[in-house]
Amino acid sequence: QVQLVESGGGLVQPGGSLRLSCVVSGFTLDYYAIGWFRQAPGKEREGVSCISSGDGSIYYADSVKGRFTISRDNAKKTVYLQMNSLNPEDTAVYYCAIAGGPLVVRTPSDYDYWGQGTQVTVSS
Repeated sequence: QVQLVESGGGLVQPGGSLRLSCVVSGFTLDYYAIGWFRQAPGKEREGVSCISSGDGSIYYADSVKGRFTISRDNAKKTVYLQMNSLNPEDTAVYYCAIAGGPLVVRTPSDYDYWGQGTQVTVSS
């Protein structure tokens, strides 16, 4: 059974940082891209970042470029999202997901497995 468990969310002040982690079990990550998505109340799920398997390709949404960094550790079956300079517009539930192949993809329909999400709230 494939499971993805996100952690690291919470309440942070504007300008602060959080590091999200996603631990995968029941699946070999080595050959698959992994992505982070977020969904704010009343909005569609948005692709935040994706990291490929093997060639090092990375995608960032324009809204997070220069502030967020994605990384992966296949041996630990873990993907990370370092989030800096957070602002209230980053408030959302953040999800990690495993893509259907090794390449960077951006839309939710390209992903086969999803975590339950972790809440990130940016507020003073």
